[in-house]
Amino acid sequence: MANQPIRVGHIDLGFHDASAWEVERILAEYGHAIERSAAPHEEMFRRLRRGDVDVLVSAWLPNSHGEYLAGFEHEVTKVTVLYEPYCIWGVPDYVPIDSVAEIGDLTAPATLDRMDRLIQGITPGAGISRFWATAVQEYGLDHYGYQFQTGTAEQCIGRFVDAVAERRWVVIPLWHPQWLHHRYRIRALRDPNGVLGGRDQATLLVRKDAEENIGRAALGELREFHLGNTRVSELDDRLLRASSVLGR
Repeated sequence: MANQPIRVGHIDLGFHDASAWEVERILAEYGHAIERSAAPHEEMFRRLRRGDVDVLVSAWLPNSHGEYLAGFEHEVTKVTVLYEPYCIWGVPDYVPIDSVAEIGDLTAPATLDRMDRLIQGITPGAGISRFWATAVQEYGLDHYGYQFQTGTAEQCIGRFVDAVAERRWVVIPLWHPQWLHHRYRIRALRDPNGVLGGRDQATLLVRKDAEENIGRAALGELREFHLGNTRVSELDDRLLRASSVLGR
């Protein structure tokens, strides 16, 4: 039995939570007690840097979260890549592809007649939120009345779900993996200017000073562990349904 509990931190979003449960399951199989915690993006990386958590599930590297790891990367080990996330701007599949195929099409006159100009995002620290400013400049969307608004994941997802229920045209700044992809058909808009950061690697980080406590055997299994985008979206959806049943 390990001497000290393993402190596992994850960014406070459902798919990170779902991934963390899978990592924690492996640690528990090796006799470890787990202390889990969640926080927004920047705060969780600050906790990792201070040594308040031993494990972070997971860092999207190099694009989305790379700047949060800068300055203390030498203090952690990149154990494994759990999945391959990427950010998108998506529209419901009932929006015709011949009308809106790429981000630049949002400024076409026929699209402007129907598309909601408010793009509801999530927290400011998320990669998809930080990429917005570049997208505005690259595609000139602000000249056509588009506004990006940060908020909570619930606000972002709720706005999309409500729009789909009414068959309205809407853009959602989203990512793979995420539970919405398990329930809805969402078409990613092409990003010819490459402003959304490309594909990342969702990397399991372990502080080097925690490796001895975790143990060679557990680390060895974690190094071979991979979930993939589709599986994480499914786990995220399953966790959401379980939370709804339990009233959380």
